[in-house]
Amino acid sequence: MQNFFSRLGFTLAVLLLTAALPYATGAQAADNTLETIKKSGVLAVAVPQDFPPFGSVGSDMQPVGYDIDTARLIAKSLGVKVKLVPVTSTNRIPYLTTGKVDLVISSLGKNAEREKAIDFSAAYAPFFNGVFGPADLAVAKAEDLAGKTIAVTRGAVEDMELTKIAPASTEIRRFEDNSSTIAAYLSGQVQLVATGNVVAASISAQKPAKQLEVKFRIKNSPCYIGLNKNQPELQAAVNEIIAQAKKDGQLEAIAQTWLHTSLPQDF
Repeated sequence: MQNFFSRLGFTLAVLLLTAALPYATGAQAADNTLETIKKSGVLAVAVPQDFPPFGSVGSDMQPVGYDIDTARLIAKSLGVKVKLVPVTSTNRIPYLTTGKVDLVISSLGKNAEREKAIDFSAAYAPFFNGVFGPADLAVAKAEDLAGKTIAVTRGAVEDMELTKIAPASTEIRRFEDNSSTIAAYLSGQVQLVATGNVVAASISAQKPAKQLEVKFRIKNSPCYIGLNKNQPELQAAVNEIIAQAKKDGQLEAIAQTWLHTSLPQDF
């Protein structure tokens, strides 16, 4: 009987040790992700392909955009080649968590639900809803909208937020979709437009004569780089690269190229 319990104890110990190995190995692999990237010489990055100006396909059928330039900047700073992996908003996080990519740079916002599954870098791109208009129109805060006409898409976030803060004398003209809202501004029906900075950048790119200037932000939701959990070395390296790019103007140059505006002063 004693031998039986001895054998049983030994068997249980082996089973427990074996069961623990995958978790220990996984944690060790996660800690060594940065080292693995440098050894392989390749950084695999999930990027958007249908969300300009963050990511789209250029005339030469190659990916272009804010996120693509950011991915190349990080790879260059790490001293490795970049492998761009096109993703959608639906599969970008699964691509990361299943090991298909090392990072997600795809206009990714941060929220509590996503933070349960992945970690985030420091913010690398501004993403916000705001009031936009021509440079020669003096508007810097909600109070300055008094007596002005402004276009907005009915039911959008910017519509709900603008309604809360606009003075009673502001004429808010609501349109049924973004295209109609943009058309109202371009045709001169309104002086200002409330929309997202991505839409504003698209207008400025397509119609330089109607260049939009951000007057003030309504709701802020910057973009972050997604990383797998338990990758402190990679996270620290990415954050250092972002901080340096802000300091030396590389990130400002990317913003000017794709958003046609400077990074916010408090970014």
